[in-house]
Amino acid sequence: MSGRARLALCAVVATLCSAGALLPLVDPVTWLFQAAVLLAIMTATGALARRIPLAGPLTIGAQALVVVLMLTVLCTPGEAILGLIPGPDALAEFGRLVHSGVQDVGRYAIPAPVTPGIRLLLVTGVLLIGLAVDALAVTYRSAAPAGLPLLALYSVAAGLSQGGAGWLWFLIAAAGYLLLLLAEGRDRLAQWGRVFGAPGPGLPGSGRLPAAGAAGPAPLRTGRRIGALALGIALVVPAALPSLDGGLLGPAGGGNGPGGGGGTISAVNPLVSLQDSLNQPEDKEVLNYRTTAADTRDLYLRIVALDQFDGASWKPSERTVTDVPERLPEPAGLSSAVDRNRINTSISTAGWYAQNWLPLPYPASRVDITGRWRYEPQGRTLVGDRGQNTRGLQYQVESLQVRPTSRQLATAPAPPADLLREYTKVPGSLPPVVRSTARRITHGAPTAYAKAVKLQDWFALDGGFSYNTDVRAGSGSQAIARFLQDKQGFCVHFSFSMAAMARTLGIPARVAVGFTPGVKQPDGTTSVGLKDAHAWPELYFQGIGWTRFEPTPSRGSIPDYAYQDTSGPADTGSPAPEPSREQAPSDEPSAAASCSPGDRHVGSSTVGCVTVPEVSGAHPAEGGPSPWAVAGLALAALLVLLLPAVPLLWRLRVRSQRRAAGGADGGGTAATLATWQELLDTAWDFGVLPDDALTPRKAAARIVRIGELAPEAAAAAYRVAEAVEQALYAPQPRATAGLVQDVEQVRAGLRSAATRGIRLRALLAPRSAARLRRACSTRWASLLHRLRTRRPVAVVRRAVAVLRPGRQRV
Repeated sequence: MSGRARLALCAVVATLCSAGALLPLVDPVTWLFQAAVLLAIMTATGALARRIPLAGPLTIGAQALVVVLMLTVLCTPGEAILGLIPGPDALAEFGRLVHSGVQDVGRYAIPAPVTPGIRLLLVTGVLLIGLAVDALAVTYRSAAPAGLPLLALYSVAAGLSQGGAGWLWFLIAAAGYLLLLLAEGRDRLAQWGRVFGAPGPGLPGSGRLPAAGAAGPAPLRTGRRIGALALGIALVVPAALPSLDGGLLGPAGGGNGPGGGGGTISAVNPLVSLQDSLNQPEDKEVLNYRTTAADTRDLYLRIVALDQFDGASWKPSERTVTDVPERLPEPAGLSSAVDRNRINTSISTAGWYAQNWLPLPYPASRVDITGRWRYEPQGRTLVGDRGQNTRGLQYQVESLQVRPTSRQLATAPAPPADLLREYTKVPGSLPPVVRSTARRITHGAPTAYAKAVKLQDWFALDGGFSYNTDVRAGSGSQAIARFLQDKQGFCVHFSFSMAAMARTLGIPARVAVGFTPGVKQPDGTTSVGLKDAHAWPELYFQGIGWTRFEPTPSRGSIPDYAYQDTSGPADTGSPAPEPSREQAPSDEPSAAASCSPGDRHVGSSTVGCVTVPEVSGAHPAEGGPSPWAVAGLALAALLVLLLPAVPLLWRLRVRSQRRAAGGADGGGTAATLATWQELLDTAWDFGVLPDDALTPRKAAARIVRIGELAPEAAAAAYRVAEAVEQALYAPQPRATAGLVQDVEQVRAGLRSAATRGIRLRALLAPRSAARLRRACSTRWASLLHRLRTRRPVAVVRRAVAVLRPGRQRV
């Protein structure tokens, strides 16, 4: 293997070693195999361009072109021209994927799913870093600066990881960089010739390289020592400095880890779309549970509470988290006079389901679970710490089934002032129609409970709302107002709107996200699928605590206490029968199916799809093409692009070889003949056909005449012809210097005298490339001849017997 090929291979290895630091951020890791295949194709393109040879900028440009084509085949084949060339539609799709990827990076917990946008960002980033490393280390033979893009790649991974990228990934990345430096050092030493070792044991003055296991030449030993010292400093010094929280090998110490006793969690918005999964015919199971509860209609599995309302969306607040206590504290505001049942639930999550909030029946009293989990007291939720997620868990939950009566809710006292102040905040951007509609609907209701029931019934029963999964409810602060006007939506719109309207009425409210109870199985367990994801409002009543309501029509179940008390003055008539899972039409999508394509994103200006975070494996069809298919398509695309350029590439390669032979042979016979052949082919490219019947001198005269060469170029052609005659006919040929320069002068003369069309054809489709076709035809004919002559005699006999069945012997 040549030194440059070894450098290119080490550049690929170093890039992949640094990219390994990104593996803990996403799941699954198939994107790295795709990036590795594309990186190998890009590196092969650079190696081919350098062998032609092309100039450094042209080599980098060719590699960048191949990168663009490969990314087009990988990410936007449907929008590209012929599935390969990026047109306006493909560029627009690239922009959409990048925007989606940037949003997904900030939305998902670690490890995030490999969405199309995230995959594009990951693969593109690795390819760009690989291109920079290849350009610096291989094309320009300067491996040391190549550490900067490698460091940038590792730094991105370390910055996004919780607690840093980890010491193992740092060591792998550092080993890849040191391997690249070692390959460059070996290549530089090889350019000086043979490396001699100093006299030592077993090599006394022999001048041979040390045997395996010896210390090695002094320059190599010095380089290794310097590398080891630099690596040690990078590892030890940051960890030893008291002003830093942590070193490169470990996470920063803080309050978030177990045993820290405090800290905060910057919550990631859990309202993300599972639209791709919901379109799948299979309702993939998220978890299953077995419970001691006799009635599971109210056993909603709650994930997180959204208590921060900015007028356009609901989000979880940044809260202080602590270690999970042995027993969770009593729910806030729950009185001992309220009826409750204590139940136990055993939950098992699917192996593909990975997100950092733990599904729990509300309110949980005790959670038996292993792993790095933290407790957020305000929302009574468990949050994974340092990459902990719900993948393949088994845990036990003891919880309460709180059963208040309508009279207890109607007679609830006012909530505490601080809680009332925090959970009734509404932004000034909220449209006035939200407040006025809430007051109109609840007019005459004497209590907060009566107002809450009227709001629920208006959405679920009396207001003319319809459940529609394809609705586009708009965006921005006007989203709720538009939903109230159009009266079409799904769980997000109903829960968001009811919670916002309750706050305008002075009722503390928030939105909960989780799962409906699921479906009973024959074995006694209950299965919860992707389509059971749901959102519902929670309103606070002193003495009862946070209380679930169900405003979404035909979804979930309205709790018993949420029916109006017929004995009270606020009764407005008999309510409609309680919706339930069994009573809903069989073809009706469940709560999570309420995500419409237009409302799948949730941000500062969009009321989007309310589901749990999309996770790895949530949509079986989302994995994208396999790496082998991508590699095959990219290779086929590369071949299609290179096929028209074969004559050009072959001609450049032959010219380079002849130049090298003419300069290396010192003007000998072989060099002279190679130079003469290059002169004939150059003239052929510009339209002067070769004539083997002419002598060298007459052939040169013919080239001068037809090519209309200037005197200087003509003299150069005659000098080459004279040198050929000397090499062929002189008893003792004398060496002639400067023949390569003479051929170049003839080529420049032919080019200056030719028209633009002839110059372009000589460059892009040289006529002398016909020699390649002739050579291929000759080799093919020779191969067929060998196959025919070596065919076994038995085969010939069988063929003759078939053709002449009347004869038994040949």
